[in-house]
Amino acid sequence: MSEEKIMMSEIKSLMEIAKKLLMVNMGIVKGERLLVLCDDATQGIGDAIFKAGMEVKARSFLLCMQKLERSGMEPDELVAKAMAMSDVVMAPTSASLTHTQARKNACSCGARIATMPGITEDMFFNGPINADYEKVEKLTKNVTVLLDKARSARIVTGKHTLLISLEGRRGVPSTGIYRNKGESGNLPSGEAYIAPLEGTATGSVLIDGSCVGIGLLDSPLILEFDQGLLLDVKGDRADRLLEVLGDNPNARNLAELGIGTNDKARLTGVILEDEKIYGSVHIAMGSNDTFGGKVAAGVHVDAVMRSPELYLDDILVVKDGKIWV
Repeated sequence: MSEEKIMMSEIKSLMEIAKKLLMVNMGIVKGERLLVLCDDATQGIGDAIFKAGMEVKARSFLLCMQKLERSGMEPDELVAKAMAMSDVVMAPTSASLTHTQARKNACSCGARIATMPGITEDMFFNGPINADYEKVEKLTKNVTVLLDKARSARIVTGKHTLLISLEGRRGVPSTGIYRNKGESGNLPSGEAYIAPLEGTATGSVLIDGSCVGIGLLDSPLILEFDQGLLLDVKGDRADRLLEVLGDNPNARNLAELGIGTNDKARLTGVILEDEKIYGSVHIAMGSNDTFGGKVAAGVHVDAVMRSPELYLDDILVVKDGKIWV
């Protein structure tokens, strides 16, 4: 088979998977406005989703923008307005739009949004995109209930322990199914997450999976927190993490605690997939004002632990890569 025919076959396969995502995960119907947001690094996937949208008779628009400098950075006003005017937004971009006011405002206007930061063709063909999302949805909602009820969390990674208050905060289910007005989350997805109470995180945690801006970790990072803020980072890539966070003091805020629920997700170095791994736990620094917190930092940096122990109100929830629900 010629290289051209192989390429055409892959494009067709991408379109078929994209069509399934639009119909099954997003519940798109004929005549709805579909906005596909991409950048120069993700234009191929964006084009496949756009063409799939035309095939399902959506009013489809493709907007290719410049790559954002970092995840959590607000897009241009033109992009934000286009999102707010759409029924369905699919955002295969390099940096994440998940924790932005543009995403939040568009949801307030009724848009259903799937953010897909760092999405790759490999994820489409071999990974978490192909999960049983009915199963993922059920588990994710069950874990979210546990987060809703919990007043505290304790993460144990070897000799390191991190204590966090969840008092008054609500869990958020990212199920991968967004069929109702205003619903949003990642695709691929499968995580339950929450914004810890600011000023409460104390202790240390070992990050041995991956981290935004670094990718797969060859050696672990040790993150130390006090009064909710990152005080120190130790490890070979410590300087890189601090560089990604930038100079804004709010970027040191412990913004998120999350639990992965997708059994098809793998550790690849792309946070979109890594933080969805079934039985993994992740934290994030920076903004959380879009999902129940109070901090806006213009950046959101996730970091994944492979096999920690997680206790909610001293009840074991995650251990040895399994969710004990």
